[in-house]
Amino acid sequence: MTTETFATTREQTLAALRAADKLLLVTHENPDGDALGSLVAMHGVLQQLGKDSLMFIAPDEYPLPYEYRFFDLDGAVTAPPEDVADRLVVFLDCGNIDRNPAVLDHGAPLRIVNVDHHHDNTRFGEIDHVVDAASCTAEIVWDLMRGLGVEATAEIADALYVGLVTDTGKFMYENTGTRAHVMAAELIAAGVDVHSIYRRLYEGVPFAKIKLMARALDRVERYDSEGLTLARIRVSDYQETGSEESYSEGIVDHLRAVAGTKVAALVKELTDPAKAGRAKVSLRAADESIDVSAIARAGGGGGHRMAAGFTTSLTEPELVAFLRAEVAAQL
Repeated sequence: MTTETFATTREQTLAALRAADKLLLVTHENPDGDALGSLVAMHGVLQQLGKDSLMFIAPDEYPLPYEYRFFDLDGAVTAPPEDVADRLVVFLDCGNIDRNPAVLDHGAPLRIVNVDHHHDNTRFGEIDHVVDAASCTAEIVWDLMRGLGVEATAEIADALYVGLVTDTGKFMYENTGTRAHVMAAELIAAGVDVHSIYRRLYEGVPFAKIKLMARALDRVERYDSEGLTLARIRVSDYQETGSEESYSEGIVDHLRAVAGTKVAALVKELTDPAKAGRAKVSLRAADESIDVSAIARAGGGGGHRMAAGFTTSLTEPELVAFLRAEVAAQL
């Protein structure tokens, strides 16, 4: 995005937010820290402006991952409201509208503002404020909040900080820029308790998650010619360890850390009986020599250069062959 385009879409987004009396906030399926942090923070900003704001989270997303259950979701709905066609619909951290199709089920045309930082965003909004230079969508929400003249409450600051710290990998990923640290400093000044947020996100790990991680790491496979490190989690693993699907978060980062790895892949069978035979594939690149978002797009998904994913019905041998071929094509 050029500086001129950024300025234009920013002003369009600010104008749309100021003009709308009623809004519906939406994020992607299986929401992570940036998705939920952006959602809760934007809701808080709009409430500060006296707006009628609702957050849509589909019922099958509950319970949320344990590390995000401290969020105050007052104002969340599990179905699009009857007046959705009269609301400005703001998508946050959603690179493709198909990542949350439930909000479209009512069939009425929507006025959509698309706020995101994924470089492969499909620009599906009436206004597309897509800032791929931003470290996270929460950083964009923080910028819009300042543009709207809203001071961060403690709740808004916490939500923005969760989005920032999770999407930058505790400020260690390559997307961590100077604005990320400026934002962090402002949020800490607004009252964020850094240690408390860290404990909520990264400590208090359920014992079942450790057992699930052990299952996955016991199945690690290496394909050295492509630098591919891969592991699998089966439906039976969740059942036998007493784990939730969300407990698989973070395991792929252990695979990425293995010496010689260029791409790490965690293949997770979906537990929903309606999705039997399908798996979610989480991809991480160990360096900038591989763009895993290109691999994910080839599989029907998307994401960032260094972190992406897709859902597939390929068999295990077919999936391994697909991943090896896609990685080899970029080497």
